Amino acid sequence: MPTKSLRTLLKGFVLLAALPALASAHPGHDGDHGFGWDFSGGFTHPLSGWDHLLAMIAVGLWAAQLGGRARWLVPAAFLSVMTLGAILGHGGLQIAGTEQGIAASVLVLGLLVATAARLPVAAGMAIVGIFALFHGLAHGAEMPATAAGLSYGLGFVLATALLHAAGLGLGLFTSRKSTVIPQTAGVAIALVGVAMLAF
Repeated sequence: MPTKSLRTLLKGFVLLAALPALASAHPGHDGDHGFGWDFSGGFTHPLSGWDHLLAMIAVGLWAAQLGGRARWLVPAAFLSVMTLGAILGHGGLQIAGTEQGIAASVLVLGLLVATAARLPVAAGMAIVGIFALFHGLAHGAEMPATAAGLSYGLGFVLATALLHAAGLGLGLFTSRKSTVIPQTAGVAIALVGVAMLAF
């Protein structure tokens, strides 16, 4: 590992150790969205908690590492299952350990990126799909019962797609310079996942 990359990685470890608030940073699951129960409220929800934000970026990063058809199939699988989960969650379905499943998604997806795990596309889709269900249930449980729920849902689906695209773009751009950069990002994401599960 190049010395500069090692220094960057160590700085990331120190930063994460100094910011235990990341472990409980999950605004938006308490019902206070600020923008209301509309499109903007749904759009800001995935951006307001480290768990959703990092997991969705990690999906894009890993899809970039997998390459080929996985670049669009893996994010598409996440979006599809998340949407289904949101519908089920809005309908009242609850699964014990949903929050733990979301935290685990940050850890596992971070590890997949950190190790640049090469799995078949179908396996990659299945893995992200399992975690997408938890994210979708959390989103759906908070959707309003009124017609604004559809607008809210469209908001978080679009935000998720953009986060996937950001991760994919970051992965494709940085991999041209060094594979260490996305892998270092994966380590940082995984460490946040560890903190979330620990606290």
